[in-house]
Amino acid sequence: MLNMIAFDYGASSGRAIVGEYDGHLLKLGEFHRFANEPVMTNGSLNWDILRLYHELKQGVSKCVKSGFNEIASIGIDTWGVDFGLLDSSGRLLGNPVHYRDTHTQGILEEASEIIPQKELYERTGIQFLEINTLFQLLSMKRKGMAVLDKADTLLFTPDLLRYFLTGEKSTEYTIASTSQMIDAQSRGWAVDLLERFGIPVNILTRMVDAGTMAGRLSEAVSAELGTARIPIVAVAEHDTASAVTSVPALGDRYAYLSSGTWSLLGVEIPSPVINDSAFRLNYTNEGGYGRNTRLMKNIMGLWLYQECKREWDRAGGNDSFDVLEAGAAVVAPFTAFIDPDDISFLRPGHMTDKIREYCLKTGQKPPESKPEIVRCILESLALKYRMVLEGLEEILGYKLRVLHIVGGGSKNTVLSQFTANAIGRPVFAGPVEATAVGNIITQLLALGEVGNLREGRELVRRSFAVTEYHPADTAQWDEAYGKFRSII
Repeated sequence: MLNMIAFDYGASSGRAIVGEYDGHLLKLGEFHRFANEPVMTNGSLNWDILRLYHELKQGVSKCVKSGFNEIASIGIDTWGVDFGLLDSSGRLLGNPVHYRDTHTQGILEEASEIIPQKELYERTGIQFLEINTLFQLLSMKRKGMAVLDKADTLLFTPDLLRYFLTGEKSTEYTIASTSQMIDAQSRGWAVDLLERFGIPVNILTRMVDAGTMAGRLSEAVSAELGTARIPIVAVAEHDTASAVTSVPALGDRYAYLSSGTWSLLGVEIPSPVINDSAFRLNYTNEGGYGRNTRLMKNIMGLWLYQECKREWDRAGGNDSFDVLEAGAAVVAPFTAFIDPDDISFLRPGHMTDKIREYCLKTGQKPPESKPEIVRCILESLALKYRMVLEGLEEILGYKLRVLHIVGGGSKNTVLSQFTANAIGRPVFAGPVEATAVGNIITQLLALGEVGNLREGRELVRRSFAVTEYHPADTAQWDEAYGKFRSII
């Protein structure tokens, strides 16, 4: 039996999951779960990175104490774009800023005055979001933040945690690809573009591919934890790249939807697609395992639903997600729609008010009850998925046959069925733990236990259940889609 630990950090929680591989099947076991709560300090929203590192060490310790004395490797994946800065002695220069912090508001307009958006897109192929690393750094430069001047090294969040474990600095390709700082053709740092923005390029490190053996636990860490110097694999460190690695697809011409706090809908292709349609529709070309391309769109996702539930819980509510979704399934359909990607929904707080305000602004009767609000969110997400899927087909020039939904959002049976109805084609949901599965598949590839990505996906199909949804009520959903498009 081969044991590996996958650390999967999401925007609100993290887990340590052990993957047990017997040569035929992969089994997962969660051994440590912890909150990932950003901290507001003096008007700045930051990640509590040292707490996240502490939880990582706790996860290793718990796995070992549970009897997994022989750990073959460890891999870490996290959300994209965010980073930490180190000084010349390798010490962290403050807590990393959260991508939902307000310091990048308005930065896209400032950036376009330096390099026009079309030129920047033709070089990077990345969707324009003000949270991208490039724009975070430009904002820091424009605001004269001293931390940037003192920085010697930039490490993205999973690279930073890996550095804490090993003492070795490198940048994994898939996480770097979220930054809008990579040349889409050479797949290396776009040094000349960064220099035009005045961003110091000396802080960037060498890039390594997903599946690279990237060090071992340092002697100090292994002594602290009472473990061997376990090898650390640079997995597909962007959580979406890991999730896509686990998609149990057969054949080609399928789309994937990595569903969680964010929804990321796209396809895997050999190389970037950068054309007028992709630019106009604002699709992104990010990196995947084997340096393939994930042509996709970032959609706000279940963040809206999660924020509403947090708001209701703080007010004394205790309805579970299952109860909320059951209520949403039986209220009147198609009464109001929102654009999940409206900028007003990006930052935390007062989400139900923001949804009502959006509906009033667009001439709709706002949803009032919890089931009505949840239904509005889920229907709007499903219809947005259809819009994004159609955009992909326009860019690619061919029809996509099925949609695979992976990740935690695949458990939402109401949304999965709504999505099948909206797109008018089959939906396959699962695996739920897609990111951890992809993380471990990449470790197996690095260890030589799996020969290639195709074999890895065969292993996923053998090991994990997938639920199939077929379209229903398509005429009503087609009518709703027309209304949705006219509103947003």
